[in-house]
Amino acid sequence: MIKVYSFYGKYAMTHRTTITLDDESYAFLNNIAGENRSAYINELLKQERRNHLKQALLKANQEEAEDSDYQQELKEWERTLSDGLSND
Repeated sequence: MIKVYSFYGKYAMTHRTTITLDDESYAFLNNIAGENRSAYINELLKQERRNHLKQALLKANQEEAEDSDYQQELKEWERTLSDGLSND
């Protein structure tokens, strides 16, 4: 069961939630995080979000690199950029 409460802070909204952990996970969390379990869990989630975004970017770049139409368009832009025109 998850309960979410919203608090409006000075710069960011925070949420309170209730989660269920097994005994082993709870003991580990208490051992590692100490009194500030929220900060520890927030940092883990931020790291996981960064990892997820990184993987999504890598996948998009891979798809882009494999797209022959896109590669052809890049070559055309390279030719255009080398024609001596500038934004001055």
